[in-house]
Amino acid sequence: MTQQPFSRPGAIDLSGLGRPAPSAATPAPTGAPAGAGSYSVVVDEQNFQGLLEQSMTAPVLLAFYSRTRMPESGQLADDLATVVGEHEGRYLLGLVDIDAVPQIAQAMQIPSIPLVVAVVDGRPMPLLQDALPIDELRTALTQVGQQLTAQGITGRHQPRSGAAAGAVGEEDAVDPRYAPAQDALAAGDIDRAVAEYQKLLDANPADVEAAGGLAIAKVMQRTQGVDLNQARAAAAENPDDVDAQTLVADLDMLGGHVEDAFTRLVNLVARTSDKDREKARDHLLGLFAAVGNDDPRVLAGRRNLASALF
Repeated sequence: MTQQPFSRPGAIDLSGLGRPAPSAATPAPTGAPAGAGSYSVVVDEQNFQGLLEQSMTAPVLLAFYSRTRMPESGQLADDLATVVGEHEGRYLLGLVDIDAVPQIAQAMQIPSIPLVVAVVDGRPMPLLQDALPIDELRTALTQVGQQLTAQGITGRHQPRSGAAAGAVGEEDAVDPRYAPAQDALAAGDIDRAVAEYQKLLDANPADVEAAGGLAIAKVMQRTQGVDLNQARAAAAENPDDVDAQTLVADLDMLGGHVEDAFTRLVNLVARTSDKDREKARDHLLGLFAAVGNDDPRVLAGRRNLASALF
């Protein structure tokens, strides 16, 4: 994903916008993304502030596009609406046609289109600035969801339109299969989250989301109460100590430094042998699962691991 900062990171000037109306979904006008549906809304002056406030419940994505100026940005909005729908409430998508609501683009200080911004707990951050193919969007949002889960952000939105909106209660907004594990993470009970994800995986070894959730929960479990500075100092003093190196790799993962974690363990595999090498390799494979096997960084990491092994 391409990430670039705004000219004033995190700054949104809403002084020129109207106050929000009640949080009903705005009907999609002509030219709105075809994928607008249960988890996506067309943004206007009346619902924009309310949409940002909903990021306190679960992440909100804002897709800025213009079909007339850049058709591929419109296609990105269509594809993003489709992919967000597949996540069933993990995200709520706001579709911002900058030709229809230029004042919102100005308030957000949009540098260019296409642009997708993630808003978490009211804080905006650039997510991507390229018109990615839909498969890459799926990979990107899966990865973002895993990182959010690792940070204990597990809430979900309710559907915003269609028959399901009136039929689904708040307690049903979370996929019931994952609710126990997600509730445990939200409560800070990492051990219980690990156990719940393990139950899911035992019942269905092909459950990719459960496998990723388990891998992330185990990273969180291993790093509970760890002092980052002490861990890094110990790893620097003992470059071939597998436990010291894998712990820092886990900390790098939680800090979002995925490639650093992979590189550290690939180099460790290259330096060690026998049981130490096997232990380092297995740990790295677990981190690959946490990120997702389709992620480009995992694909590169697997190539580097193969080179280190052979």
